[in-house]
Amino acid sequence: MLGVVSHVAARASTAATGSTNPSGAPGGGPDKDGLPLAEAIAQIPGAAEQREGYERDSFRHWIDEDGDSCTTRAEVLIAEAVTAPEQGARCSLTGGSWLSYYNEAEVTDARKLDIDHMVPLAEAWDSGAHAWTPERRQAYANDLGSERSLVAVTAKTNRSKADRDPAQWMPPAGSATCTYLADCTATKLRWSLSADDTERTTLLELAEPCADSVVQFEPAA
Repeated sequence: MLGVVSHVAARASTAATGSTNPSGAPGGGPDKDGLPLAEAIAQIPGAAEQREGYERDSFRHWIDEDGDSCTTRAEVLIAEAVTAPEQGARCSLTGGSWLSYYNEAEVTDARKLDIDHMVPLAEAWDSGAHAWTPERRQAYANDLGSERSLVAVTAKTNRSKADRDPAQWMPPAGSATCTYLADCTATKLRWSLSADDTERTTLLELAEPCADSVVQFEPAA
C-alpha cells in the first residue's frame, strides 16, 4: 500500500492534536508544506450536486490490485493496524488491534471494522464521479495511493455516516474534527471533486477552530 509507512502515526498525531501533520501526508501536493485548511477548502471546485443515475455497483471495490491475495479492505486493515494481525492463507487476518479515530474506539476484531471511503461513493458521484469512466471510479473506490482516502473505522460509525458529507455528518469524537475535515478536503482535491455551496460554507465554519491544520494531497493520476 502506497504512502502508509507513517499512516498509523499520522492518524494518532492528528487525533491527539487536532491538526494534520504535513510530514505524515502522502506528499506531492501543490506546496511541499501544504495548505492551511481554510485555504484548501476554498480551492475545492464549486458545483451543484448530481445524484441521478447513481448505483453503488458503479464503483467496483475491494479488488486485489497487485495480485497478492489481499483485497483493498485487507490492505487498509494491515496498514492501519496498531498491533499487526496474523496473515493466513488468502490474506485471512486474525488478531491485531485498531484505533477507530471517528469515535476513539479500540477494536480487536477486524470483522467489527468497516473501510470507509472518506468521501462516500454516492457523494463522489454527486461531486463529479458521475462523469468518470468505470475504470476511474474503480481506481477511486480502491485508492491505496493516499492514506486519507480510505480509513478503518467501527462499523457503527461508518453506517451512521452512510453517504453524507460533512455538512450532514461529523465524527462523534470531538478530537476527530480537524483530522476529518482535512482528510475530506484532501480527498476532494486529490480527485478534483466539487462541493456545493452548503458543503463549502459548512466546511469553512467547522474549520474555524482548526487554524493549525494543514492539507497536503497528490492529484490522482
